[in-house]
Amino acid sequence: MPQPPLVGVLAIQGGFEAHTRVLESLGARTREVRTAAELGGLQALVIPGGESTTMSLGIEREGLAEPLRELVRQGTPTLGTCAGLIVLDRDHLGLLDVTSRRNAFGCQVRSFEAELELAGVGEGQLRAVFIRAPWVEEAGPGVEVLAELDGHPVAVSQGDNLLAVAFHPELSGDDRLHRWLVECAQRSTLAS
Repeated sequence: MPQPPLVGVLAIQGGFEAHTRVLESLGARTREVRTAAELGGLQALVIPGGESTTMSLGIEREGLAEPLRELVRQGTPTLGTCAGLIVLDRDHLGLLDVTSRRNAFGCQVRSFEAELELAGVGEGQLRAVFIRAPWVEEAGPGVEVLAELDGHPVAVSQGDNLLAVAFHPELSGDDRLHRWLVECAQRSTLAS
């Protein structure tokens, strides 16, 4: 029987522990990632929500930018949530062909929840928790918009391995996005 996939959760800053709990409930092995060496052997990656400027500074400080780019470019399944979407965009790591707007829906006191139809990720509506959430301002031709809210893209995918959302799936009790990540990691493992 194959070993469960090893999923890294970037743990520079933000809500990484909640992602770890969801992934472990799905049977994945997890590793908190703070250094380039901790990227070794990962079969999937989560870039969680938090404060995108602080996360970007931590990534630079730890020399993680280029190793993260290499990992994702190699096809490692990657899920970016809230600030993770921003960190992946053109202006930061440059892995996701989008520009994003920080705090697009407003400040902390304007946090809210909404039901979304998320194309390609399970059936039925998904409860999405938006906390100082971004939205996608512009998406390149290789980016598929999976969900919109008030006419703004809030979930996108690029290629077979990159999914980014403007909300916090780790807080909703709905594990479909984490399940997608684990299943992608399992398929990648079987293919290699």
